[in-house]
This record gives sequence, C-alpha cells and structure tokens, in this order.
Amino acid sequence: MTTVSLDDIQAVTTAALIKHGAREDIAGHVATAVRVAEANGNKICGLYYLDSYCKQLETGRINGATNPVVTIDRPGAVRVDGQLGFAQTAFAAGFAAAVDSASANGICGFAVEHTHTCTSLGFFTEQFAKAGMFAIGATNATPRVAPPGGSESLLGTNPIAMAVPDGDGGVAFQFDFSTSAVALGKITMAAAAGEQIPLGWAVDANGQPTTDPKAALEGSLVSAGGYKGFGIGLMVELLASALTGSRRSVDVPPLKAPEGPPHDLGQFYIVIDPTAYSDQGFYDHLAGLAESIAAQPGTRLPGQDSARPDAVEVEDDVWQAVRHLAE
Repeated sequence: MTTVSLDDIQAVTTAALIKHGAREDIAGHVATAVRVAEANGNKICGLYYLDSYCKQLETGRINGATNPVVTIDRPGAVRVDGQLGFAQTAFAAGFAAAVDSASANGICGFAVEHTHTCTSLGFFTEQFAKAGMFAIGATNATPRVAPPGGSESLLGTNPIAMAVPDGDGGVAFQFDFSTSAVALGKITMAAAAGEQIPLGWAVDANGQPTTDPKAALEGSLVSAGGYKGFGIGLMVELLASALTGSRRSVDVPPLKAPEGPPHDLGQFYIVIDPTAYSDQGFYDHLAGLAESIAAQPGTRLPGQDSARPDAVEVEDDVWQAVRHLAE
C-alpha cells in the first residue's frame, strides 16, 4: 500500500483525463468527485473507475468536450442535457439554477439527463446540503437486480441518496445506498479477489441463492429488504429514467466496457429549501432528533462526524496504473 495525498489523487486524475481527451474544466469536475470518493473510503467510485473513464474518452463513449444545456421551462423545474458527457459537469452546469429555483419556490425538481454514470450519488446531494438545501437524489444503472422470486435482471442497483443541511453551511447527516442488497462493485471485487460473498446478496442464473461471486455476476443481485427494496428500486427507476428521458435500466449497456454506445443515464434530484416550510423550526426539530439518537450510546445520525483525511492508502498496483495513465 502507498500513502497518497488527496491533492495528488486529484492532480493525477485531472492529468489522466486531460491526456485521454477531456477538456480541462471537465477533468476538474470528475477529479473532484474521485477525490471525495477516495476520502470517504468509497474505492468503487474513486480511482477504481479512472481506467474506464480514460478508455471511454478515447473511444468516444464519453464526450470529453461537452457543453451541457440548461433549460427552465417552469419555475420549479430545472433540466440539464448532459450531451452524453460526464454527469459531474452536467450537474455543475445546472446546480446554481436548481438552488435558486428551490429558494424561490420552496422546492425544485432537478433533472440531469443523458450522461455517463454519476458513480457516487452522495457526492451531488452533499453539495445541495452545503448550499442549505435538503436534497434527495436517484439514478439507475445496468440491469443487475431481479424481481423478488425471479432470476432475470430488470433493474439496476438504483441508488438513492439524501443529504440534510445543518443550517451553518455544513451537512447534518446523509446517506447514499443502492436499493439492491449490495453494490455491484462489491461483487466484482470479491470475484477478482477469489473471495466468497454472503448469502442474501445474489442469486445464480437459475434463481438460487449463491455465495459464489462469479455465479452472482452470471445471475442477479437481489433487492435490499425483498419486496420493499424492490418497490423503492422501481421508484428510483421512474425518477431517473422516465422523468429524465434517459435509458431504462434494461436498456443500459455495460458501464465499464471500453467500446459501445454511450451510457445515456439520468439522475433526478428533489431539492427543498427547508426554511420555506418551517423556517427555523426545521433546524430546531433536526437538533432534537439528533439529540434523541445521540442519547443512546454508540449511535449517531448516518454520515455524521465523518471526518475526511488529507491522505489515503492506495494499492501499489492501482497507484502505479493511475500514474501511468497520466504520464
């Protein structure tokens, strides 16, 4: 393992993306997301994805010089056409308009349309919370989750994220999780390491529970909480694809393949200005909720007090590969 500063991770990621065809500002947006993922220990959405980004920039699966188009047809509806580029850049293009819309109207629906996978959804909802907004986000992905009782993948892992402002420019708490029993990356990493997976994560091609990650990849993941999780996954599917005019999970091509059609994925955010509904009462209520949870030893709000380091441990071969991409 090699200790690498987050500054170095961001700089090398930026250089690698520029070298492989991303415009400088676009590379900066993506590199910031990689930095935050690594700082959070979310390796699946960090440097793990950089090789894929670079290869897909070269083959044209990702538009590395996109100019997202922001449209506001109604006061509470902000849309961004990502032009088949990175989701981070499309989000950045419409972020200020979404915050302004939520401030003016109390609530805003923010659709990010036709982009590459956004990887970590919490990266985006957290930005809204720091701007004083209560945000819920949803996105979809390649079909990996079968309906309860089934064996054929229908939905993506379809994550949902929420971030709550603390009233002082910070985040009171947040969560970001897939509606499948586990994120797909944990299955692929277990397969690469030759490790078993717990029962309850996936079924094989015949719909039978399995502990073999390779059999799981040939089969399907299962929803978290059975029918309940599948229902939430369906809700996410409609928010992310039907409301954005982007691909349904069943139509999404493999995300990490170098060749193929663009991802054409969507994200949808519900952005709320809490002061528009309960003024300071929202933060008083939030403080009381936090106190009631903290009163029980060993408990806390999700994502609370998660200090980020200045440096992280990176596998030697991963860091060597990343530096090679930037050279």
